Amino acid sequence: MPKGYMISAHRSKADPIKRAAYLELAGPAIEAAGGKILSKGAKVVARENGLAEQTVIIEFESFETALAAYESEEYQKALKALDGGSDRDIRLIEGV
Repeated sequence: MPKGYMISAHRSKADPIKRAAYLELAGPAIEAAGGKILSKGAKVVARENGLAEQTVIIEFESFETALAAYESEEYQKALKALDGGSDRDIRLIEGV
């Protein structure tokens, strides 16, 4: 079965206070769902229409697991803590 991935491509720096509140909840929520952080994107080179901002890649056992992790009550609490403090593009994708 193909793996699933959550990709978070940031468009700008996040509000540091809201980001800290989000991370405190998001990390445990992602780990509880079986997510494994592959990259936190300290170094990013953007091409074409991209922006050289933080990009995070998280691996899950399947696409369905990635989707369930995003939709989980725990992760939704993390998003509420972020409360508009970040401009990012979140994508849930199936691997090959």
